[in-house]
Amino acid sequence: MYAVIKTGGKQYKVAAGGKLKVETLPVEVGGQVEINDVLMVADGDNVQIGAPMLAGATVRATVLAHGRGEKVMIFKMRRRKHYRKTQGHRQNYTEIRIDGISVA
Repeated sequence: MYAVIKTGGKQYKVAAGGKLKVETLPVEVGGQVEINDVLMVADGDNVQIGAPMLAGATVRATVLAHGRGEKVMIFKMRRRKHYRKTQGHRQNYTEIRIDGISVA
């Protein structure tokens, strides 16, 4: 059984027991998260698709850690204009473990 959820402006395919890094969630480590933005649930040949969200479907998850991703370097340059600019960015994330998928 798997589901497609939406969180942080992105869509993820999740299954029970899987780990996932998503955009920062305001929940402490060890806390429970319930995601109600479920787009699709598939259980074998039984596939339910929402329009756009599936009513009554939830995904339960546990927060494992908060962290910061790898540094991404941004380099801008204009040739012959003596312009160079270097900037770095590290995106915050929350690591979650999917505990279960339920459809009402």
